[in-house]
Amino acid sequence: MSTRELDLKNPPSCVGTGVSNYLWSDPPDENKWADCVHCGMCLESCPTYEITGQEQHSPRGRVHLIKSVAEGKLQVNEQFMDPVFACLDCRACTTACPADVDVGGLIEEARGQIRQAIPLKGWKGTVSTFFLKGLFPHPNRLHAMGSLLKFYQKSGMQKAVRKTGLIKIMPDHLVELESIMPEVKQPVRKKYKDEKVIKAKGETKHEVAFLTGCVMDVMFSDINEATINVLTRNGNDVVIPQNQTCCGALHVHAGDRDMGRKLAKQNIEAFKNAETVIVNAAGCGCMLKEYPELFREDSEWHEKAVEFSKKVEDISKYLYDTGYEKPKAEIKTRITYHDACHLAHGQGIRQEPRDLLLNIPGVEMVHMPNSDRCCGSAGIYNITNPEMANEVLENKMKDVPEDVEMISMGNPGCMLQMALGVQKYGRNQKVVHTVQLLDLAYQKEDQLKEGK
Repeated sequence: MSTRELDLKNPPSCVGTGVSNYLWSDPPDENKWADCVHCGMCLESCPTYEITGQEQHSPRGRVHLIKSVAEGKLQVNEQFMDPVFACLDCRACTTACPADVDVGGLIEEARGQIRQAIPLKGWKGTVSTFFLKGLFPHPNRLHAMGSLLKFYQKSGMQKAVRKTGLIKIMPDHLVELESIMPEVKQPVRKKYKDEKVIKAKGETKHEVAFLTGCVMDVMFSDINEATINVLTRNGNDVVIPQNQTCCGALHVHAGDRDMGRKLAKQNIEAFKNAETVIVNAAGCGCMLKEYPELFREDSEWHEKAVEFSKKVEDISKYLYDTGYEKPKAEIKTRITYHDACHLAHGQGIRQEPRDLLLNIPGVEMVHMPNSDRCCGSAGIYNITNPEMANEVLENKMKDVPEDVEMISMGNPGCMLQMALGVQKYGRNQKVVHTVQLLDLAYQKEDQLKEGK
């Protein structure tokens, strides 16, 4: 029986012992599925169900499968694996669910069981180990990779590789991603490594610690720089703990919960003296706030994780809640806003970034239908599941207004995916992080003052 033909009403007769088939610690939490009555309110919110029309690729179908394994009706095998890993983990189903069933949490816990039962092997295992364990948790290695990418871009090698067609040895979806790769600049963690505190411009009102991220600080250091500029502009001393590490979101999404816990412990310790931890990447912020989920079976670290999660603030919400200087310079542009899944569904942050944009003089906001619909990025989903990711992106681009100059959002993965969509569908729109536009308005204001 193929995965696509999996019958949820009549599971394979070779199983059904009544004893849980989750054999390792940290299994899916039955309290998370207890309130699911399979009402179907989640169906229209699910991008994979919208595309396939198949029950096992719907939220309630996945919940049913996860529960069936716990009841001994299904095994942890490839038939179970495909629907679980085909999920975007976008959390839209939880927003739609009247009972707030935490499908995303169940998916991540189930993936942890799957990866212990069916570990990645061959080249997939090698690539996964290299990136998730050998690269992302190690800032110095990431910075070295960034230097190589910068040389690739600046030396003329990138142009030569594209012109000669050598790049076509890579899979098509990786060729597409390479084509929209942002310009690599100096990581802020490296730039400010000798500064204990980046002082506020003017009176100090607060002190905050800043999570620079792993790939974020290599590929999107300009967004990190803009975040620091905006924070210091608004009276915040900024501390960048040098012993911080990757948030662990990619590891948990991939089913490596042990590595996720290891990284979580390091970050909890790194930020233990901070009152507020600022994050500018929706996926990272959501992961940090969900650290307690990783330590359900460890009371000591669970308590620490709970305290840590209370400190975490997305940059847009932090500015909105603490009060910020509204820019006076005009940036005349028509813009639309895309709700990153882990900001809107994961953290419940929707209006704050919109208000930041609307308070910039000259900005005209154009409504995007289904603005909180997933774009298909979903961490590295657009690399591991390129066909589904492209279909999700196609649906997303249909909702992006054509008469706008900019598309704003609060997550780097979304920015790459939306930039890909702009390129693929012949649009002429600039993709920006919300904080970048605010920083640009401040810079323009300063330039106008200096010109007087």
